[in-house]
Formats: sequence, C-alpha cells, structure tokens
Amino acid sequence: MHKKLFIPGPTEVAPDVLQKMATPMMGHRSKDASTLQREISDKMKQVFHTVNPILLSTSSGSGLMEGSIRSMTARRVMCFSVGAFGKRWYKMAQANGIEADLVESEFGKPTTAEMVDKALATGKYDVFTVTHNETSTGVMNPVAEIAEVRKKYPDVIWLVDTVSSMAGVKIPVDELGIDVCITSTQKALALPPGLAICSVSPKALEHGKQVKYRGWYLDILELYKYVETKDHQYSATPSLSHMFALHYQLDRILAEGLEKRYARHKEMAEFTRAWAKEHFALFPEEKYASQTLTTITNTRNISVKALNDALGKMGMQISNGYGDLKEKTFRIAHMGELTMADMKEVTSAIEKVLPTL
Repeated sequence: MHKKLFIPGPTEVAPDVLQKMATPMMGHRSKDASTLQREISDKMKQVFHTVNPILLSTSSGSGLMEGSIRSMTARRVMCFSVGAFGKRWYKMAQANGIEADLVESEFGKPTTAEMVDKALATGKYDVFTVTHNETSTGVMNPVAEIAEVRKKYPDVIWLVDTVSSMAGVKIPVDELGIDVCITSTQKALALPPGLAICSVSPKALEHGKQVKYRGWYLDILELYKYVETKDHQYSATPSLSHMFALHYQLDRILAEGLEKRYARHKEMAEFTRAWAKEHFALFPEEKYASQTLTTITNTRNISVKALNDALGKMGMQISNGYGDLKEKTFRIAHMGELTMADMKEVTSAIEKVLPTL
C-alpha cells in the first residue's frame, strides 16, 4: 500500500509526472538533449527569480553543496548552522581540507543578520553559507535580513541551501544577491530524488578561478563551461529521465502560477502551525517557522514511532524528529503537491489515534 508522504522528502509525485520518467531515451549529446536542458534552464530561471545561469547535476542537493563550497572557497568559509543540514556545510569543508569555522544557533533559533555581520566584519572569510530552510528544526532563516547586511561585504561569496524551500516559498535570488543558490528535486519541486539544481552568479564564477583544486564532477566552473560552450551539454552523463520529468513538472508549476503556489504553501503552513499549538507546541521560534514543514514539540510524550505505525495503517506517513530530536519532536511536511485537504486529512488522523497512544 502506498503511504501518502507528509515527510520532508521525498514528497508526493503526481502520477503524470512519474510517467514522464518512462520517456524513451535519447542521446545525451544530441541536439534534442540540448534543447531539453536549455528549456529546463529557461523555466527554472523563473522559479529562482534570476537571470543567472542554471546548472543541473545528477546528484542530491548535497552534491552541489559540496561542489560549491569546494569550487568557491579560496581562503576560508564561515558556515552558519541552525540544525543538521547547516552543519553539513561545515563537515563538507572539513572533508575537503578547506579552512572553515562554524557558528551554530540554539535549536529552534535562526541565523540572524547580526551574527552574519559580526563574522564577516572580521575580514577572514571569502565565502559564507546559510541554510534557508532547516528540515531538522523547522526553522526558516531570515535571508532578506541577511541580504541587507551582506551588502556591506560585496566581495564575499554567499552560498545558500534552498533544498527544502525552493518552489514552495518565493526566493528572489538576484534581488537577495545570492551567489550560488542550490535546490534539489525531491522537496517542493515534487519530483523523485536524484537531480540537483543551482544558479550561479558571474561574481562567483570569477571568484572560483582562484581555487586551484575544485575537483571535477562537481566543479561549478566546469559545469558552467560545458553549459555555455557546448549548448547546454554536461561534462558527464546526466539523468535524462529526471530531466524529462522536471521539464514537464516545471510547466505544471508555472501553470499553477508561482504566487498561487507560494500562497498555497503559506496557507498549509499556517493551518499546521495552528493545529500544532492547539494539540502540542511549536518547536521553532514562530517568527522563523518554516513554510514547507512544521517541527512539533512532543509535549505529550507519546511514542512518535507508534503514532507513525498507526498512521501507516491509515495510508499516511509523517516524520520523527531528526537526530538528537528523535521522539522529542515530530515533523509534518506541507510542500510540493500537497493541499489543504491533505493537511486536514493527516491532522484529523493524528487526533483520531492520539487517545490510543
């Protein structure tokens, strides 16, 4: 039995989108492949609200995160973390021998503009990283406020993980001044996992030339060179199946209308937060609560595993807390193809089984 997914990824994929992955293969060096990849780029620029180049990678979002931190850091990187995935930036830097520092916020609290200002004012860093939406804690960082402070440091390259927020929340990449903005397919884009996407600024591409050892497969400059000089081709074999589905799904997203899509996600988030406060408690500071998933404090000390087992029998699945927050919290995602009707269905189901736990 298929369980309807209310987890932070992978998310539900529409049957017609899944079917597009069964499109017959074509040569990945063909003109048709170039056309496919060029059209994806043009559509994705609308979702990113950017005129910057769009690059695709047959990897998870973590692939382009690692690729960008390795490709862009010439001196030292400051990694800001509000949870497990923010800290992943730091671990990637360490694994690649990159000089790095880590600033962690208390769980449930954001990375503030003041924290960024304090770090960048030291002049030690040529790169800094921020997680826009942290799925472990349910925090959505105030990137607009960070963007204002960042204007004081125009030479510092800004890398942003929008893996779990892009296409669910408006992220005006160019307006914010994000140099490398990364997402992947299995969250609010509502596709199967396996493809990562980023935009990259001209400033970042120029800055990366200072870095001698950028790797190969995930070298942002190498990816860009192929896209620019070989008519949207890639240096290694891409997953055309994902691209067929992405091309089709972007048409669906744009047909819904980006503003309507953002409004739908906001409505689901507000409903879920209100429900959480009525029956449990919100884990993050509400001002910084995510619009694509809600992390809920387990104030009733129920067994989240038992709750999920019961929901599974009803054809639904939510997510336990992540890492140290397991059983202390649980998470309900509201992203991608989900609607208000789905959110009412899952919260009603939870209310039904609570007395049995």
